[in-house]
Amino acid sequence: MPAPGSAALGVDEPRSASAIVGATVTGHHLLHIDGYSRTKHKLPTGQFIKSLPFSVGGRSWCISYYPNGLRSEYADFVSVFLHLDKSAGEPVKARTKFCLLDRAGKPVPSNTSTTEPYEYLPGGVGFGIAQFISTAFLEKSEYLLDDCFKITCDIIMSEELRTEDRIAASPFVAVPPSDLNRHLGDLLAAQDGADVTFQVAGETFRAHRFLLAARSPVFKAELWGTMKESAATMVSLRIDDMLPQVFKALLHFIYTDSLPEMEGQEEAVMAQRLLEAAVRYGMPRLKLICEDRLCRHLDVRTAATTLVLAEQHNCHGLKEACIEFLKSPRLLEAVVETDGFEHLTKSFPALVKELMCKLAAH
Repeated sequence: MPAPGSAALGVDEPRSASAIVGATVTGHHLLHIDGYSRTKHKLPTGQFIKSLPFSVGGRSWCISYYPNGLRSEYADFVSVFLHLDKSAGEPVKARTKFCLLDRAGKPVPSNTSTTEPYEYLPGGVGFGIAQFISTAFLEKSEYLLDDCFKITCDIIMSEELRTEDRIAASPFVAVPPSDLNRHLGDLLAAQDGADVTFQVAGETFRAHRFLLAARSPVFKAELWGTMKESAATMVSLRIDDMLPQVFKALLHFIYTDSLPEMEGQEEAVMAQRLLEAAVRYGMPRLKLICEDRLCRHLDVRTAATTLVLAEQHNCHGLKEACIEFLKSPRLLEAVVETDGFEHLTKSFPALVKELMCKLAAH
């Protein structure tokens, strides 16, 4: 969505990096938002702070940060847009990815957004993400630390822009971001045209076979034969060994590619159960999102059980996070006293041996 012009203030920023591979230029920029509450209070919706310029591919760029959204319909979101400086000369076609960073400096999958390829005109309107971060989510999250948070901007651009690929950009037309997830979420809620019913621990859920089959190879295998035999009739399936609230969250992800908002221990427990569901139904993106959530909820009570879960389901990143957590002698001593560690030693002696070897090497 192109961003309208507006007066802007400067904001500090730490560093940039770029590389050229063949005819493609990639660049990375880290934007540090210091004093979030002050910017939110000072700037109304539609007003932005512009970063200092940074260089990618020999051209000067900057980022516009809207603490209260691009326009009134985005007032509950932080908006971010990329601009090409007027000194750049020729237009540049680029794809941009914006990522919210966690405390370890790693991208948060649920708050990572990539734009479609866009032709940036020197000194022209920008392009970016209007609904980048929900302000309600940000203000409750651990990513806002001491009133600060960090965003990365990755730029992938072609060195040569073909004439036939050029699209005239207009400051009068604003194309909104995709709202497909909202429409599919409404479809799930309304159940219009639903043709499959699930019985889960006494609760009934209705859904759409074509969407389930598109999102999960396991659902596709389960429903394909049934669809060929009775495409116009309602099919009923029973789901065993899953709680209704977990299946509800699974359906929410299938339709919207996102998880319902949760907090604290509720999020940790749901992430654990959804990870198992992701493995069961062959959904790798959901599995990685759950791994990321569990990494952020590691504590003395959960470290041992999470390590077991990671081992059982081949979650390499989550396993390394657990081991890194246990490298602290103080934390390890506390974890050893938990019931989870007792279960670990009795049921997974080989894993305990591997853990001890890695801790000894450290």
